[in-house]
Amino acid sequence: MSTIPFDELAKGSSDAIATDAKSPAFKETSVDPEAAESVFPMYAGTHDIFEGDEDAVDPVYQAKARVLNAAFQEIGMGKYQWWLFFVGGFGWFTDNAWPCITGLIINPVVFEFAGFKGPFLILAQSIGLLVGAVFWGVGCDIWGRRWSFNLTLLITGIFALSAGGAPTSLALCALIATWNIGVGGNLPVDSAVFLEFVPASHQYLLTVLSIWWAVGQLVASLVAWPFIANFSCSSADGCTRAGNMGWRYFLWAMGALMMVLFVLRFFVFKMYESPRFLVGRGRDEEAVEVVHKVARFNGKTSSLTVGMLREVEDIAVEKRSKHEKVRGVKVDTSARGALARKLSVVDTSHVKALFATRKMAYSTSLLIVLWAFIGLAFPLYNGFVTVFLQTRGAHFGDGSLYITYRNQVILSVMGIPGALLAGWMVERRYLGRKGTLAISTVLTGVFLFASTTSRTSDALLGWNCGYTFANNVMYGTLYALSPEIFPAKDRGTGNALVAAANRVFGVMAPIIALYADLSTPIPIYVSGTLFIVSGLIALLLPFEPRGRASI
Repeated sequence: MSTIPFDELAKGSSDAIATDAKSPAFKETSVDPEAAESVFPMYAGTHDIFEGDEDAVDPVYQAKARVLNAAFQEIGMGKYQWWLFFVGGFGWFTDNAWPCITGLIINPVVFEFAGFKGPFLILAQSIGLLVGAVFWGVGCDIWGRRWSFNLTLLITGIFALSAGGAPTSLALCALIATWNIGVGGNLPVDSAVFLEFVPASHQYLLTVLSIWWAVGQLVASLVAWPFIANFSCSSADGCTRAGNMGWRYFLWAMGALMMVLFVLRFFVFKMYESPRFLVGRGRDEEAVEVVHKVARFNGKTSSLTVGMLREVEDIAVEKRSKHEKVRGVKVDTSARGALARKLSVVDTSHVKALFATRKMAYSTSLLIVLWAFIGLAFPLYNGFVTVFLQTRGAHFGDGSLYITYRNQVILSVMGIPGALLAGWMVERRYLGRKGTLAISTVLTGVFLFASTTSRTSDALLGWNCGYTFANNVMYGTLYALSPEIFPAKDRGTGNALVAAANRVFGVMAPIIALYADLSTPIPIYVSGTLFIVSGLIALLLPFEPRGRASI
């Protein structure tokens, strides 16, 4: 078998692989990207996102990542990746289900605990999500993806089960904050894990994974419907724990489900450490071993060797040394220097890498702003959607618990086709990730504004169906776009950074709600405006991942 021309690969030339046309190992990547794109709309060539901005990523890591991309293209989309699509989807499921759960239990909790204000539940949730996003996101770049991937579900399940027995509103808030530390870590970690095992030709599936996000909302609504509608107080007058057990049954049921999902992830599926994380730590032998294990799981073989990674590393190091010598930068090649580079795992290098060049800094900054605005807009409306629907429905004479939760289930169903449409749109030539995100985000805001014109309960439900559909397209694209742009060695930190911005602004939503009249459309006007502005910001992003491999 012929070998890859590593000097060309290290320089980032996609032709390096294309010229090795006789090599069956890299058959998929030997297709000319421009020609293939017109035939295969889902094709992602050997170009990566950072071509043309080489200084944005460490050249040694970039060279190795390109070899790994070729290796996963060689293996193809197989059983391991589809298993990961299944168990990784639990993260999307959890990320949407539990914020919905908090919103769904607000009314019965307020009825049971006299004098308690419901927005404090959302505030506790937002604080937990913020802590979880930062802790697990940054942590998975330090100690790896595997344990973070598994422990988040366990933490969520344990503390949700405990919350079902909360004796006071304070205890409930504390437990909500704690279970959300687990919830907050799911997407920063799970999106990185999936993207780092899937071949470039199937990166679009990261967007389709948002179907689990819609399923999470649907399952939460379906489980809540019988429990809360049938075992809850209708008002605060004379409401006791014994007559208001619905929300507790609901938490126990969903907590038990989380434990089942944890068992499936931890005991049924064998999740390997990310090869890209491993090469980012200089653990090339382990990375190669993982690639071969994935290949065997898929019934394939891999031609990847440690020597391939070492060869491109030597070439990249030589190039970097020459470049730094020209700039007057002395490279410390001693053992002490090597140790210092190893210890950099615990410094701020992961954050600095996200702002390494003007273009990268611009991209990261826009993503932070985008996530922050959506972080305020989404919980400002969605966190109180059941309250809003009930008060509007009551005005029309049909605000019963049954109707409220029936409508919530209908809205949840609308998210599923939205996720599928997002997966199709992001691969269209004239849309891509940025166009899909911009259109869906603006439409989300438009539908929210339109909902204020409703004069019947059915009209209100119809507008909210449109909002939910567009919202799921938006989130499916946003959750895929960000990890695709960040390089794998800093991906967890990048995901944590944007998620933290999202959660910080999310904390503001319940504070606003504490002083706003939720029976008026004011929160919707604010939310709708933020969505429309965010859609326009999406068009300014400098990187378009469509047709390019993430590294």
